[in-house]
Amino acid sequence: MYAPADHLLHLQWEPFARDVDVREARELLADGAACRPPVSGTVYGTLLNDAAALEAMGDAVHAAPYKAPPKAPILYVKPRNTLAGHRAQVAVPDDDAGIEAGGSLGVVIGRTASRVTSDRALEFVAGYTIVADLCVPHQSVYRPSVRFRARDGFCVIGPTVVARRHVADPDALPIAIDIEGKGTFRASTGTTIRKVAQLIADVTDFMTLSAGDVLTLGVPHGAPIARAGDNVRIAIGDWPPLSFSTIAQGGAR
Repeated sequence: MYAPADHLLHLQWEPFARDVDVREARELLADGAACRPPVSGTVYGTLLNDAAALEAMGDAVHAAPYKAPPKAPILYVKPRNTLAGHRAQVAVPDDDAGIEAGGSLGVVIGRTASRVTSDRALEFVAGYTIVADLCVPHQSVYRPSVRFRARDGFCVIGPTVVARRHVADPDALPIAIDIEGKGTFRASTGTTIRKVAQLIADVTDFMTLSAGDVLTLGVPHGAPIARAGDNVRIAIGDWPPLSFSTIAQGGAR
């Protein structure tokens, strides 16, 4: 069973993650500490789980190639090369297009979950984290392109995993995405079609999730666009926020 007691974070220069209280986590992060991702499993993104995103498709959702609204979760994998931690630098491949700075709730699985029911699904959750699920802006969500979603650093996670016991209702959390100098985009986990427990139940009906895996609730519709030189801050509830910066392609270190 993978289960942080409090707030799990992994400082960049330390070999192992720490399990600390929120006060210590904030103190460490206030000093400008960079972090590694606080998770080690596979990260699965979820598409079209935001009511506004599905509504924005309009009649197109009934036309080819979709033909109907999704009857099961639409998932994609954020492979290992995409994973980055708090205060990472992310390269923007085309500054005219920028990158969509999607902020999502990450559900961290605590033990092997296969065919779990929605009424027991939260028992399989170790905690929650912030996921900056980045992508190159594009129109089609049919067979998501690897080159749009799986570029290096396109999944910034952290800075902490917040233990499940600290989160009374994962389906009622405010999300704020701030791009320095460009205002704040606000959303909520309350607008999702499949809530956390139902999403876990529906996903584990056809595939097994393992301890340490992360299942995102999905990016809210209308997430802002970041361009090279931006500083991005994503907050969920009152948790320690996740920050990263963007640089032009070719400028990554």
